[in-house]
Amino acid sequence: MRGRCTLLRVRGENRPDAAGKAKIIKFAIPGNQDYTASLLMAKRKPQQTVPGTTDRRIATLLTLLAENATIVVSGARIAREIGVSRSTVWRWVNRLRELGVRVKGEQHTGYFLEKVPDILTPDMLRQRLKGSLFGKRIHHFFKVDSTNRVALDLGHAGEPEGTVVLAEEQTAGRGRAGHSWHSERATGIYATLLLRPQLAPVQAPLLTMMAGLSAHSAIRAQTGLHLDLKWPNDLVFRGKKLGGILTEMHAEPTQIRFVIVGIGLNVNQEKFPTDLSAIATSLRVETGKQQSRLELLVRLLREFETDYNRFLSEGGASVITRFCGLSSFAQGMRVRVTNGNDSFTGVTAGVSPEGSLFVQRDGGPIVTVIAGDVTEDRSVNVSDRSSMDRTKDVQR
Repeated sequence: MRGRCTLLRVRGENRPDAAGKAKIIKFAIPGNQDYTASLLMAKRKPQQTVPGTTDRRIATLLTLLAENATIVVSGARIAREIGVSRSTVWRWVNRLRELGVRVKGEQHTGYFLEKVPDILTPDMLRQRLKGSLFGKRIHHFFKVDSTNRVALDLGHAGEPEGTVVLAEEQTAGRGRAGHSWHSERATGIYATLLLRPQLAPVQAPLLTMMAGLSAHSAIRAQTGLHLDLKWPNDLVFRGKKLGGILTEMHAEPTQIRFVIVGIGLNVNQEKFPTDLSAIATSLRVETGKQQSRLELLVRLLREFETDYNRFLSEGGASVITRFCGLSSFAQGMRVRVTNGNDSFTGVTAGVSPEGSLFVQRDGGPIVTVIAGDVTEDRSVNVSDRSSMDRTKDVQR
């Protein structure tokens, strides 16, 4: 996710057969067995069981321990409430320990959490998202290659709007233009939302900008930090990247079939790999204290739902207005734009109704940037450029 315009992937449409019956689609998830999904067109389906997702009973075990964090919970009670044997409880406790959850105790004495983990289990989220579009169908992974990849598969399989895919860790987190997204275990928010808006494909970039606004509001409400929004999809603080958005869609020429919005936020990372340390930061680094990923994600999803409903009812004008009011990149920023072999410098001059960036080229016209690398150009600041232009006018 390094300064290129959001990638929008358009894919072919799967349709029911001529008789209107359910169509069976078979697809593979890398690293897992193939599985089939039946698209029932006329009735809502139960939530699919996606290979690799966290066993709901393990999530229930974790929730039970978290809700009784100060007391020892016997293995017999856990087994009874979850509906498994005590030996299974023992195996699952060890599995949680392998994942970094600090569970104390033994099989014959019972268990308790040495420290309540900040894990984004579906049960804990649903309790805080009652009545929300995003509180009904949540797919949680302790480890997955990419939440966007899973959400794309679910979109093609007919999962409804509001489906959320979460991961504690990604092994192949995706950024724009093939870049990877560093996804350290249980320190960031790695989430993808599935939407089915009645919009034209040309409006999809506005969803990326809207997601950035939602994340901006959630972070400011929780931490007080006022982030910058780098066109079109990065969240930046003091020149370092703190989060990013990757939007992909499946559409016909005039109609979106579904959109997935991937959101990556650096929350509790204390350090980054050498190649990222100069350009990345986290909320923990900037505030000096650990942040609750659970509470931040709840804020984010509620902000996103509010913004999304407003966008659908009022259109994209409010998104553009808010973005331009919060982003230093929208107007008057000296930038370098790179797209393939073409590279030029200029000054940003606003955002189009579709979310494209206007740039006044040095010595040339205002151009519309739809895709490309857009970075701040510090070689000549705007005031110096203005002085140079005035000098040229006098010489003429």
